[in-house]
Amino acid sequence: MSKSSFLNNKMLDKSNIAILCILGMFVGYLFPPAVLSISMMLFGVNALRDVNPRLWFKDRWWLVGVAWVLMFAITWFWSDNKGDWEVRFQLKLPFLILPMAFTFLPQFSAKQLQLLTLTVAIMLTGSAFYSLSFLIMDPVHSIHGYKLSHILPTLPKGDRINATMGIAVFIILAVYVWPILASRAAKWVIGVCIAIMVIHLHIIAVKSGLIALYIFVIGWSIYTMVAKRSVVAFVILLAVPLTFFLAGRFVPTLRERVAYTGFSYYMFKHGDHSGKYGDISRLMSYSIALDIIKKHPLLGVGAGDIKDQMDTTYARVYPEVQQVDRLYPHNQFLVNALGCGIPAMLLFVLWLFMPLAKLKRNRQSFFFFMVWLIGFFELMIEPHLEGQLGIFVFLFFLLFQKHELNRVEAAVPE
Repeated sequence: MSKSSFLNNKMLDKSNIAILCILGMFVGYLFPPAVLSISMMLFGVNALRDVNPRLWFKDRWWLVGVAWVLMFAITWFWSDNKGDWEVRFQLKLPFLILPMAFTFLPQFSAKQLQLLTLTVAIMLTGSAFYSLSFLIMDPVHSIHGYKLSHILPTLPKGDRINATMGIAVFIILAVYVWPILASRAAKWVIGVCIAIMVIHLHIIAVKSGLIALYIFVIGWSIYTMVAKRSVVAFVILLAVPLTFFLAGRFVPTLRERVAYTGFSYYMFKHGDHSGKYGDISRLMSYSIALDIIKKHPLLGVGAGDIKDQMDTTYARVYPEVQQVDRLYPHNQFLVNALGCGIPAMLLFVLWLFMPLAKLKRNRQSFFFFMVWLIGFFELMIEPHLEGQLGIFVFLFFLLFQKHELNRVEAAVPE
């Protein structure tokens, strides 16, 4: 066996192991979180084995991310709640591992991408059926629950936002991989899974997932119209508002969800500051966070003391809000500024925007930008990087598409 053949086999082995680790991540995403942590760690170890650590420091994007995590870490010295700081710091470790792991990971073959997409599509479709089963078993109770903002149960359990965001950004991955799929049977299965997931997103009616889906559909339609002068894409673009209007009229869960959103704004406008309504609670969390940031602009309050400082200010500004309804700031940029100071927040912004400088006018860049845009949107309305599942959904899909930017194979026309 030649040296070249040996190296190719070695790279193939590494990429095959990476696929298994990614599938393990999705198992942990849907079920036991410990499996997600272990799979991430193994993914990093596999990708970085035999890589000279000196090469790590040539990646400026990774270095900026490391600097941000270090600024987060040093807040230990002025965080009174060391236990909460430790939890928050551990959650940021994937930012040190996954970007570098994807950088040194060999390109996936078409067969590997097909296997990955097909398997994850089936897994996420199963999670959609899990949610829909509650509606099927007791439709009256389930629909009535939406009048009170009681959403159908999801997998992962207790995290409806990441459950729907994960499905929405996976649909982007599946559409990206579609032209690469060699098997007609795989295309049929994945196509049916995408259709079920789209229906599921409308029925479960979580705003984050639905907005992410529509952002992609609009972006993809515009891209296809410009790149291929597609009449079908133009029709789809025109149909987007009509589709959402009809869904809001005829999908009962979505109809009740829209009505509840309007009701929550009505209650806030008429002086209800109880914190019982989701969207209004977000606005209240922004106001409180900004008030604290003004007092600690450079160093923040310490990553471990964010919740304690929020609780204290809630008690002073909105005493009617009960402890269970007091939120973390529902904006990742505010969380960074509050915990670590405005300079750390600006460093995070630099890290976030750096990859955009290398985008080109090609298909890979478009799909990367779509995932980036949806991730940016989510960071604006959620403390998305303060939980394990949020970090996984944000980092994995962003880094996967960034990895595909360097694909050696010629892009296959859609």
